[in-house]
Amino acid sequence: MKNFIVIGLGRFGTAVARELYSVGKDVLAMDVKAENVQNIADHVTHAVTGDGRDPAVLQAIGVQDYDCAVVTVGDDVGSSALITMRLKEAGVPKVICKAQSHVHQRLLEKIGADLVVFPEHEMGIKTAQGLARSNILNFIDLSPEFAIVEVDIPPSWVQRTIRELDVRAKCKVNVIAVRRGSEFHVAPGADWILTEGDKLIVLGKDADITALCGK
Repeated sequence: MKNFIVIGLGRFGTAVARELYSVGKDVLAMDVKAENVQNIADHVTHAVTGDGRDPAVLQAIGVQDYDCAVVTVGDDVGSSALITMRLKEAGVPKVICKAQSHVHQRLLEKIGADLVVFPEHEMGIKTAQGLARSNILNFIDLSPEFAIVEVDIPPSWVQRTIRELDVRAKCKVNVIAVRRGSEFHVAPGADWILTEGDKLIVLGKDADITALCGK
């Protein structure tokens, strides 16, 4: 997808619009408040003041020519539902919406939203995961079950090889890289000797990663 329209310029919508623009996407940002539009104008391709609930406004900005629309007015259930419906009626191929509850999610999905997100809920889960696994430095969720994480090695692993530790069989995770200082070593061999300060990048199930972090 190359071009996006973001409707609703609160903190979440502004962050989405700015990040998409920063990675080279064509971004039109829209909000009913002129102040919000003015604040983002220098950080997107186009910024306009308008009401996404009005089909005439959507037609005027050529919304049907955009690959994806992101509706971030999640605090107003009625408005987000109506905007989503208008966008699908206009023929936007993909519509992503912010929701504030599971009821809101079901409503948006029935109207035609292609993807519904809960930013605060998802950030809360990630924060809790980070707190629960105190030695995890970074993690990427791949699915509800699997993740890639960067983790400090347990003290008992220092000066031992990956073969000795038998990480895959005993911990049920795959070591996909080792970070030593500023250097990354991808797919280290079984005879790789771990040293103090090494960071492991591992792939595995959440439960197995949690068990590894408890060592």
